[in-house]
Amino acid sequence: MKKKTLIGMACVMGMALLAGCQSAGTKGGAEEAKGVEKSGKEDTVTLKWIQVGNGMPDNYDAWLAQINPYLEEKIGVNLDMEVVPWGDWENRRSVIVNSGEYFDILFTDQTRYNAEAATGALYDMTDLLKTKAPQLYDMIPEDYWRAASIGGKIYAVPTYKDSSVTEYFIWDKTKADQYGIDIQTVNSFETLHEALEKMKAGGEKTPYFMSKSGADFLVKDYYDQLGSGLAALGIRYDDNTKTVVNPMEQEDVLKQLDIVHKMYQEGIINGDAPTADDSNKYRTFFTCQGWSGAAASTWGPINGIDNCVAVQYGNTVVSNTSVRGSLNAVYSGCKNPEKAILFLQLVNTDSKVRDLLYYGVEGENFVYTQDGKVDKKNSDWSLAGYTQGTFFQVSQLATDEFNQWDEVRELNASASPSVMLGFDMDTSNVETELASCRAVYEKYRAEFFTGARDPRELIEVIKKELSAAGWERIREEAQKQVDDWK
Repeated sequence: MKKKTLIGMACVMGMALLAGCQSAGTKGGAEEAKGVEKSGKEDTVTLKWIQVGNGMPDNYDAWLAQINPYLEEKIGVNLDMEVVPWGDWENRRSVIVNSGEYFDILFTDQTRYNAEAATGALYDMTDLLKTKAPQLYDMIPEDYWRAASIGGKIYAVPTYKDSSVTEYFIWDKTKADQYGIDIQTVNSFETLHEALEKMKAGGEKTPYFMSKSGADFLVKDYYDQLGSGLAALGIRYDDNTKTVVNPMEQEDVLKQLDIVHKMYQEGIINGDAPTADDSNKYRTFFTCQGWSGAAASTWGPINGIDNCVAVQYGNTVVSNTSVRGSLNAVYSGCKNPEKAILFLQLVNTDSKVRDLLYYGVEGENFVYTQDGKVDKKNSDWSLAGYTQGTFFQVSQLATDEFNQWDEVRELNASASPSVMLGFDMDTSNVETELASCRAVYEKYRAEFFTGARDPRELIEVIKKELSAAGWERIREEAQKQVDDWK
C-alpha cells in the first residue's frame, strides 16, 4: 500500500484536525471514524487496557458510562481500564509480562518493547493492521511504522504525536526579563551559563532546577541506542559511517557536561539534583522535551510559571527511540485481536473517543464550547494523554491562542531521521553483558549528567567498569550487525 511521506501527512492530518473542530456541543457525526461498521450488542466484547498514569480516576464509573455505549455502538467493544501509578509501573509491567497475566492492550515503550516482543508476549499485528485497520495504517507515516518494527514485524501501534524529539530551554520569562536576558539568544550551554550567572548574581538561589535525569538528553536524543537499552552504547543520529561508540565519552557530550559541572559547582544547579525527582514545583529555568506551545499549555501551569516560554535547543530528530516513547501493544494470547486493533484504530481516528481519553468525563472534567473547542474544568483526570493515541485528534483548548498540534506536526515533518532508523540489534548473544553494563550506567548516570562530579574524571571510572562488565563484546556484536544491515 502506498504510504504518505512525513510532509504529506502534515497536510492530511491538518485537514483531519480541522474537520474535528466543526461541531459544537457533544462530539460525533462527521468526527466519527469512517469505514467502521456499527456493531450490535450480540458481539460486544470487553477489552482490558493497561496504562500508566496517576492511578485510577475517581470518576472512572461515570467515564465508563460515557465511553462504553459509544464504543459498543461503533465497534462492539466495552473498555476495562487499569491505570497503574507511575511509581508502581516498572514493577507492575514486569509482573504482567513475566507471569502471563491476561490483558488485551498494554502501553509499552522503548525500554521494554524489544524484550516483550522477544519473549512472545506481544501479538504480531503486521497483516491485521493492513486488512482490518487500513485507516490507522495509512494515517501514520512509513518512517514511524519502520521505527516501530522489529525484524520487519509490527508488534505495537506507535502513538503519532511529538514522535520526533526536540529539546527545549524553558524559562520564567518574567524573571529573565528582570535580569535583561534575551532568552531567544540563549540556545547553547555556553550562552545558558552566562544568562544563569546573571540570575545567580542577582539573588536567584538556584536558577536551574535539575532532576536526577540531568542533561541525559545530550546522549539519549542524539545517539541511537540501537534497541540495546544501554545509553552507553550507540551511533550518533547523523553519523553516516554508522560507527558504534560509547556516547558518554564523546567530545560533543563532554564539552556540554563540562559546563553543566561548572554550573553545579557554582550553585546555579540545585545541589540535590542527583536525587531530585520531577515532581511539579516552581522553577526559574529547566529543560524538557516537547514543543514550544507546551510552555503555555502544560509546563507553565504545572510548574507555577505565569509567563512560561520555551526556546528550542538542538535539532529535531526522529529515531526508533523517539517513536517508541509511546506504543500500544496487543497481547499474543488476546482472545479478540481484531477487536483490539479496531479499538486502537478508533482511538487514533475518532475525536470523540480521543477527547474522552485525553480530557476525562464530559460535563465534569471538560465541556465543549460553541466552536467545538474544549473548556477544561479541572486537572483531576489521571490518565496520561501521551500514552493513548495521536494528539492530532485531540480537540483544541479554548484558552489556546493557537493550535499547538500544528506545531507538533511541523516538527515531525521537519525532523532529521536517524541513520539507524529501522535497525534493531539482536541482543540474545550479549544479554548478560548488557545487564551488567546497564547496572554500571545506572550507578553513575545521575552524578554524570547533573554535573555533581567532573565528567572527564568520572567517565574514566565508568569506562573501566564497563570494560570489566563486557562492554567491548557488546560493541563488537553491535558493529557486526550494523555492518551487515547497512
